[in-house]
Amino acid sequence: MLESFASFLGAFPQFMGPAALINVMWAMLLGIVIGALPGLTATMGVALMTTLTFTMSHNDAIMVLICIYVGAIYGGSRSAILLNIPGTPASAASTLDGYPLARQGLAGRAMGISTSGSWLGTLFGILCVATLTPVLSEVALKFQSYEFFWIALFGIVIAGTLSGGDALKGYLAGFIGLFVSTIGQEPHYNYQRFAFGSTDLAGGIGLLPALVGAFGMAEVLMAMRAPAAKAVSSAIDSVIPRIRDVFRYWRTILRSGAIGTFIGILPGLGEDTAAWSSYAAARRGSKEKQKFGKGSVEGLMAAETGESACVPGAIIPVLTLAVPGSAPAAVLMAAMMIHDINPGPMLMVNTPEFFYQIVAMLVVADMAKLLYGLFLVRPLLWILLVPRERLMPVVFVLCVIGSYAITSRVFDIYVMVFFGFLGFVLRELKFPMAPMILGLVLGELFESNMTRGLKLADGSIAPFFTRPISAILATITIATILWSVPAVQSRVRAAVRRAFGRA
Repeated sequence: MLESFASFLGAFPQFMGPAALINVMWAMLLGIVIGALPGLTATMGVALMTTLTFTMSHNDAIMVLICIYVGAIYGGSRSAILLNIPGTPASAASTLDGYPLARQGLAGRAMGISTSGSWLGTLFGILCVATLTPVLSEVALKFQSYEFFWIALFGIVIAGTLSGGDALKGYLAGFIGLFVSTIGQEPHYNYQRFAFGSTDLAGGIGLLPALVGAFGMAEVLMAMRAPAAKAVSSAIDSVIPRIRDVFRYWRTILRSGAIGTFIGILPGLGEDTAAWSSYAAARRGSKEKQKFGKGSVEGLMAAETGESACVPGAIIPVLTLAVPGSAPAAVLMAAMMIHDINPGPMLMVNTPEFFYQIVAMLVVADMAKLLYGLFLVRPLLWILLVPRERLMPVVFVLCVIGSYAITSRVFDIYVMVFFGFLGFVLRELKFPMAPMILGLVLGELFESNMTRGLKLADGSIAPFFTRPISAILATITIATILWSVPAVQSRVRAAVRRAFGRA
């Protein structure tokens, strides 16, 4: 224990130098700006910045991306409170009580609540990263190809089931991602698939150009189609968080932090699910239910704490299983691989120092977020006066430059544009994007472990179902699929009602 604590403290000095602190401050500011501007998302910000960090050392690059991630999730509350427009999908729950507080002349207090809730939520998640990651890494070392096959499949299934809307659309989106991941050479025999004689396609679809297109280019197209958003001026009172708000709702903070971290660990759900789940739990347990939706301090605190706790929570499965907990975490995992860091069960064995560095990065990013939230509120609000439509050409240029900079191939620009249009069409048809991204990211893990498992078992599928851990994961995955069928849900609920009625 003392050795781990000493390793944790030893990770801080490299992020305390002038150059490192400058990177932290500009990256956090950029993240907050991306989050505050409606239409720009945390996933898009992390994806774009990943393409621009190749020349950095891996520590500096990951530090910048974590600051972008943390800052963007927090920054979405600015426009949610003042404009009733969530800057990111994760901030949608904050509009329910943040905007009514602003209409009551309490915009400053609402942003103070947002800052304190977000800071404490991230801090709670960091503690969970520090305590749970080593334990889960020990468990993951016992996994073999059969278990990793089910983990990859479960990540895609649960993302499709719980990402909102029609579960069938979620599964179809996940299948699209899995299909795209098979384009190129087969991992074991280098057999070309779906290349159609093209040497570019034979090399496979680059993950980052696809992500930049699906979240960057698609946002540009969505902004072109949507009506222009007009800024609304609002008076700002004191933004310093009130200590009594924190102490009064400490139970809500702890509950929302736990919910947010748990949802972050589950693959593909993300910060928006964490915010809504935390808000719903706070409302059920509140003594002031009538205030929710009308300017409830507790409701805003719950939403902000839950979504921010989800950020460190989503990094836990990245470090332990190489399975991302959210779409931004998927891009972050891709960035780690680009910088020669291999997340997964062997991380704590081969490079344990990187785990402590990640915890230190999260702490530094959380403190930078608190600094901006307390002292730079009014200057940051100026960005809300910038019309979104004027920013989109800049975003498009960054998408093109970032996609080309990865491998200096014009083909990657075509990939980015294609996935931009694909992402736009899927969003218009109400398809969730998280399952598709999980399919892209987990496709290689899914296929390679399935093939390796079949080789080890001489073609038999029995070990996928008979090994103890595999059997548990298979049961959970199949049960999740069945539960998404409305007819099954109604029959199970009817059976439960009959059983309890007889009892």
